[in-house]
Amino acid sequence: MNARLPRPAPKRRPKAAWRQAKGGAAFKAGHAAEWVAALWLMFKGYQVLGFRLKTRSGEIDLLARRGRILAVVEVKRRTSLNAALLALKPTQHDRLIAAGEAVRRNRPALQPLDLRIDMVALAPGRFPRHLRGVQRHGGG
Repeated sequence: MNARLPRPAPKRRPKAAWRQAKGGAAFKAGHAAEWVAALWLMFKGYQVLGFRLKTRSGEIDLLARRGRILAVVEVKRRTSLNAALLALKPTQHDRLIAAGEAVRRNRPALQPLDLRIDMVALAPGRFPRHLRGVQRHGGG
């Protein structure tokens, strides 16, 4: 009788130190960009309700309210404002809508508000750019 022994699970190699440092730096830069965006929105009269809200549909960078608008805000930081403005892909836009609907559905006080997808684009040496009511573009 040939009994097969289970194969040992493959060993996972630890990330290279430089890759971990790069990932940590990107995480910190992204977090800093979200704070800059939040301050910019507060300066413009928005009430920031949450940072990095996780839902089954995806993560919301910022959730903000102004009047009857509930804004799901995606923060994009790139080397140029144009690159940041082009960074929101259609599939991500769809996920943001689904995530915003999930948050609104689970919080009764937010249910009467109108959901909108906004974006704050950031680039070195430039003022933040807030785009309200970002539409889905392209396919995929």
